[in-house]
Amino acid sequence: MTAPANRTVVEGVQKMTPSEAFVETLVANGVTEMFGIMGSAFMDAMDIFAPAGIRLIPVVHEQGAAHMADGYARVSGRHGVTIGQNGPGISNCVTAIAAAYWAHSPVVIITPETGTMGMGLGGFQEANQLPMFQEFTKYQGHVCNPKRMAEFTGRCFDRAMSEMGPTQLNIPRDYFYGEIQCEIPKPMRVERGAGGENSLNAAAELLASAKFPVILAGGGVVMGDAVEECKLLAERLGAPVVTGYLRNDAFPAKHPLWAGPLGYQGSKAAMKLIAQADVVIALGSRMGPFGTLPQHGMDYWPKNAKIIQVEADHTNLGLVKKISVGIHGDAKAVAKALTARLEGKALACDATKAERATTIKAEKDAWEKELDEWTHERDPFSLDMIEEAKGERTPTGGTYLHPRQVLRELEKAMPPRVMVSTDIGNINSVANSYLRFDEPRSFFAPMSFGNCGYALPTIIGAKCAAPDRPAIAYAGDGAWGMSMVEIMTAVRHDIPVTAVVFHNRQWGAEKKNQVDFYNRRFVAGELESESFAGIAKAMGAEAIVVDHLEDVGPALKKAIDMQMNERKTCVIEIMCTRELGDPFRRDALSKPVRFLEKYKDYV
Repeated sequence: MTAPANRTVVEGVQKMTPSEAFVETLVANGVTEMFGIMGSAFMDAMDIFAPAGIRLIPVVHEQGAAHMADGYARVSGRHGVTIGQNGPGISNCVTAIAAAYWAHSPVVIITPETGTMGMGLGGFQEANQLPMFQEFTKYQGHVCNPKRMAEFTGRCFDRAMSEMGPTQLNIPRDYFYGEIQCEIPKPMRVERGAGGENSLNAAAELLASAKFPVILAGGGVVMGDAVEECKLLAERLGAPVVTGYLRNDAFPAKHPLWAGPLGYQGSKAAMKLIAQADVVIALGSRMGPFGTLPQHGMDYWPKNAKIIQVEADHTNLGLVKKISVGIHGDAKAVAKALTARLEGKALACDATKAERATTIKAEKDAWEKELDEWTHERDPFSLDMIEEAKGERTPTGGTYLHPRQVLRELEKAMPPRVMVSTDIGNINSVANSYLRFDEPRSFFAPMSFGNCGYALPTIIGAKCAAPDRPAIAYAGDGAWGMSMVEIMTAVRHDIPVTAVVFHNRQWGAEKKNQVDFYNRRFVAGELESESFAGIAKAMGAEAIVVDHLEDVGPALKKAIDMQMNERKTCVIEIMCTRELGDPFRRDALSKPVRFLEKYKDYV
């Protein structure tokens, strides 16, 4: 296990075992890290990971492994790889692969399965593993013969990149053994272009006639390394740039044309600006329903604007919003091509560029002021208000802190080049208003799949891919309970990260519905918990409890210093009030109607 890594891929047809063919194909695709839990199903291949220069990072739970692979892929732009024992080890990964699917992450999940001589007999840990992932993968490769091991392995890696999403490599466990003649396939990467000439010309004509153009920068800008090209297009048009839901890193926040994210708990400035648009260019965005929904009491999507949609996946063109022009192309190439077409032309928006810049600044300034002062969400019936009236304090002697004030202080204390992952939940969703980045591949969230337990393992994977960058996870106490065991992974394997846990003792996002629809009848929403800081220390991490507002920023800075200079993982437990933000989701909810006599009081 201590043999030095030899990263030279074997050339030509050679005799080898299927395990060697599998591992050599991983090497050919640049795999240096994998995440998972060891198992007998793939032990023959695992035995030669180390001499091949591949590090298998053992996790506590396989869902965490797949999230780590997702974070690794989203930071590096390369494959994230996860593997586990057949049956339960593989089924544990389904939720995380679904999250990677909606994030368009090139994750390869390797699923060893029951041996061919035992299939269909109901043996130990037997499961039909391909249907589990059918909905959440772009391609499923099943090794139907050991001689085809390298072929299917290589294809899964190729398709993950070309299709921009997870792929599954399913291998019967007895197919790792034997003797084959094999050639290791070279990786194949698809070069994407700028789309068709007709669609580009039509888009350029629309932009030339636009009086108030707005750019919606989506995930395709990040994944396509198109930020600089997006900036040049925005500057030529003098167009404000709003970012897609949870794609806050698709445009640099320090740029004067940046306006912030749309969607749930997004930027009012972004919403007010796009509401004025006569032409919107959605650059690498599918304009998903949760990312364009009314928010803050505003139905802001411009009803009469012409929409230009740029998508590498042609099936997304016009899927959610009616569009005027659809361009099937790479965000970087399209932005570059459109800028070239507009260069030297007189544009309708040129005459109002200065006026538009003033409007952009005014809306952003107003939003920043509102965020500075936003503490008006107060529930007079909440436990916090009652405790405050009685002069009671937190268990640690401080006070419960308003989540928005906490988020603002965390934002101010963020270090340069920071990477942040957020879990799902009330406070994490509100964080969408406060998280700003100046470089891409910095922000990670479970996107529209919205699963809990995402943030911590994902930031561990991100840190593994970018050890020189500060890494921070945000989680509420509910989601934290699902994933906090991966602190042991960070500690055991020297992958230092910082986790911020918002301890408000409730499932806040759903509880808001019980306030608004069910007359404050709270069922299953309370999360009275022990000290998360104490649990973190028991797992070998450092921990800080914060219950004074002035300590929020210093606590984050101290934790980041420990992460970057002492290689220590730290959990910051912040004691928050139970104030609730805007409702999380309202599709299908309505005031209850009861017919049976025994339920008549429950309205």
